[in-house]
Amino acid sequence: MEHLQLTQRPVAKAEMLIRRPVAEVFEAFINPAITTKFWFTRSSGQLEPGSRVQWDWEMYDVSSQVSVKAIEERKRILIEWSGYGTPNLVEWIFTARQDDSTFVSITNTGFSGNGDEQVQQAMASVEGFTLVLAGLKALLEHNIILNLVADRHP
Repeated sequence: MEHLQLTQRPVAKAEMLIRRPVAEVFEAFINPAITTKFWFTRSSGQLEPGSRVQWDWEMYDVSSQVSVKAIEERKRILIEWSGYGTPNLVEWIFTARQDDSTFVSITNTGFSGNGDEQVQQAMASVEGFTLVLAGLKALLEHNIILNLVADRHP
């Protein structure tokens, strides 16, 4: 069986307009009291510069170790996490818009394995972060908890 040969490593990107102020959208990702309503079910702490936390998805009996590499208030979050078995980077960019909405861009890089495995990881990442952003949008704009992450693999 021949494996896919890559000329460059895949990059996963998911983006969404959230019709809420940037401070509120940013807070939703650093404060686990909010994040647990649309993504993971438990966190050992809030995201802060230099912190290390553990995120748990209790319904799947899965956890990820998260190391915060950078936080720029209301602008950017950069973490390294153990998603897909090996450490890789996830970066959030928050762009405040004049109408008090926020454009969120999430980029996941550093996938490992052969070409086929890297492409599978990137595709799963795009799907996962798209669900995360859709869940956040429903929560912040309409106060609805959609359970998208929990219901993805029932």
